[in-house]
Amino acid sequence: MEVKIMTIQTKHFGELNIDEGKIITFPEGIPGFPEHKKYIFIFDEEDENSPFCWLQSIDDGNIAFALINPLSIYPQYAPQVDEGTVLESLGEANPENLAVYAIVVVPEDITQMTANLKAPLIINTKTKLGMQVIAENDDYEVKYKIFNDLQESTSTKEGV
Repeated sequence: MEVKIMTIQTKHFGELNIDEGKIITFPEGIPGFPEHKKYIFIFDEEDENSPFCWLQSIDDGNIAFALINPLSIYPQYAPQVDEGTVLESLGEANPENLAVYAIVVVPEDITQMTANLKAPLIINTKTKLGMQVIAENDDYEVKYKIFNDLQESTSTKEGV
């Protein structure tokens, strides 16, 4: 299978050469960005244990979302969603094909960093389709403060 490389210009990461086969499509866009449908993941190559990654728009180099795997900060995270909608939209949605991320907001004071646990991004890694859904769980917050959880998970991993 031939790998097709394309070059994109981004605000935060400069010029990137990306594998077109790794593009994730959000058929409905992401709320607030409906016209931006194609994205690529950018992971921290220097820190493979980082809980963060970026979702960079292919359509607009100025748009990138900081993401976190919610399980890294909230181990019991289990969003309840309308499986019919997710299964139909993403296709072949076996649990092993699904990745869940939360969008992170990083303000100037990083101790006030939040993750949107109420509206996770669900991505089918096999079909390369994604969508943002609303969790039906009442206990998940749109602005869940994550700084202390990150501190705790880091110290636990380091054995402190």
